Amino acid sequence: MPQTIRSNAHARTGRSRPARLAAALLCLAGLTACGGQGAEQAGGAAEQAPTASFTDKGVTVTLSIADWRDAKGTLKAVFTPEEKGFHLYSTDLPATGVEGVGRPTAVSVTGALRAEGKLAAAAEVRSISVPGVGAPVPVYPDGPVTTTLPVRADGTGEATVLLGYASCSTEDGCTIPVSDRPVHLRVTAEGPVFAPR
Repeated sequence: MPQTIRSNAHARTGRSRPARLAAALLCLAGLTACGGQGAEQAGGAAEQAPTASFTDKGVTVTLSIADWRDAKGTLKAVFTPEEKGFHLYSTDLPATGVEGVGRPTAVSVTGALRAEGKLAAAAEVRSISVPGVGAPVPVYPDGPVTTTLPVRADGTGEATVLLGYASCSTEDGCTIPVSDRPVHLRVTAEGPVFAPR
């Protein structure tokens, strides 16, 4: 569309090239200022962080990379149970759960990405009692849980995010746990890019 406006201006005005370019830029500025839908969509797409998502065993996981500067950034993973009343387990839960109950919410990276710190969750842990289990089990409140992991590039090339989780309901039981579910990406000089599904 902008090229069409510019070429029409060339045909009608006969102005010099710098003047025609200035006129075209004013036309484009006018379109942006008027809130043209195409301009807003293009700007929004440019500002979006790289993302990937999947749904497996009753949970949708959405991944994104934020604040990428100087080969460092934050890997964000949002775990959302599909059904109401389901919760996820604490990131600090042992790998095999408490007396075999539950699996930790886990995010790790391999390949050309390295973790720069510990996985953190933006939810408060609460303890629940499970029949037949002597110790309390640490879980997050029902619903989505957002986790963040500081990461850095270890050169360029292939990388993998590995995810683990299990969701449970006090009334409906548990879904099958997920362990080391891979999501692939490529680390470039500009930053990480998730591989197409």
